[in-house]
Amino acid sequence: MKVVVIGCTHAGIAAVKQILTYYPDAEITVFERQNQISYLACATYLHIEGTVEALTDARYAEPADFIKQGVQLRTNHDVIRINAATHCLLVQNLLTKKISRTGYDKLIIATGSVTAIPAISGVENPKVLLCKTYDEAHDLCAYAADQQSVAIVGGGYVGVELAAGYATAGYQVMLIQKPAYLLNSYVEPEISAKIAQILTDKGVKVLTNTVVTSFQDAPDNQLLITTYDDSYHVDMAAISAGMIPQTDLLAGQVKMAKNGAILVDDYQQTSDPDIFAAGDAAMSHDNPKTTTTYAPLVANAVRQGTVAGINVGDRRLRSLGTQVTTGMQIFSYTMASTGLTLAAAKAANRNVGHVEYTGTYRPAFMPNAHPVTVELLYDRNNRQILGAQLLCEHDVSQAANTISALIQNGGTIDQLALLDMLFSPNFNQPFNYLNLAGQMAVEQEHGYLRS
Repeated sequence: MKVVVIGCTHAGIAAVKQILTYYPDAEITVFERQNQISYLACATYLHIEGTVEALTDARYAEPADFIKQGVQLRTNHDVIRINAATHCLLVQNLLTKKISRTGYDKLIIATGSVTAIPAISGVENPKVLLCKTYDEAHDLCAYAADQQSVAIVGGGYVGVELAAGYATAGYQVMLIQKPAYLLNSYVEPEISAKIAQILTDKGVKVLTNTVVTSFQDAPDNQLLITTYDDSYHVDMAAISAGMIPQTDLLAGQVKMAKNGAILVDDYQQTSDPDIFAAGDAAMSHDNPKTTTTYAPLVANAVRQGTVAGINVGDRRLRSLGTQVTTGMQIFSYTMASTGLTLAAAKAANRNVGHVEYTGTYRPAFMPNAHPVTVELLYDRNNRQILGAQLLCEHDVSQAANTISALIQNGGTIDQLALLDMLFSPNFNQPFNYLNLAGQMAVEQEHGYLRS
């Protein structure tokens, strides 16, 4: 069996590892445009703030690791055409410009995504940079070394993390977000407001409901950023305005969602039985929505790539879907979320209930008994949990994983309210803050269901 993987992304790497394990006799070829592989883009802000010494430290695999195992890993190679009907690929060596053809029995598309570049006049200005790939992150960090002020366009995960990283490193930082509040796809406005205040307290200028209309060169080698309401001078800008799946190679050959991401079944198989897709190139099954969603996250890519690699020769493992569980550290605070927001639940036509719990994460007599906020969402018809968001100076990331597991398995507010969780004053109250949020929801629904 000849397996070709296009894209040595996180999904591609995960797939190759499983193919080597489950199909040791397979001939594996991997084509990758970049020279480097396995860069964790979330490390860019960590390098900016000084936590990670070098960008290269955020790579977890090298081409040689796979070549030693017999994988034909071709970096600096670009697949320029796929003919699914004939199982043929047209490939260009980006160094020699030589074009060659190769065939496959099974194909895995792990081409990832690219940063969505907004249609803004002057966005091609060299002072406006991207930060997704290793090369982009390297250029961003190298350029920033001699600058003092930066504007970040896009207030999602990447944008907020970059803002925190630059602020920690002593830069003057402006964060510009088109929607009404930061992280609007992940948290409720109440938590977003708290995050905006945390950033503001650290010197970040947060602008929401703000649309950038142009970038222009300004005196003193600065960059002029114009919005509908005002204009600002900075030394540089970074774009973090979302992700677009790279799937043009299969346009018209497999079924795709409206955003261009490839539709796959529970085995990561596309509408073509010999082609699989994983990671940012593919759609995912959203468990709380019970529909498909686009979730360009590293953890999701690794899971999908693992499933694709295992199933490439034999349909043996189903995907568990996703709750789009995420987390981030903003200075001393942890924000974590899983499942749906209130707006997303309403858009999915769920009869959604919502409670907000606030209290100390452990007894007040303990030092540093930091306040914790829990936003809990559930379906009022069947009482199943739909989502949760948490914010605290204590690490509450694993609490989001707990809720994620409950959502994945159809857990209810009644189960959460009395879920068996350890107690120690070092860690929590006699009832964990998740229990207490569940109890608030049960009370809101007029008590426990009779069992």
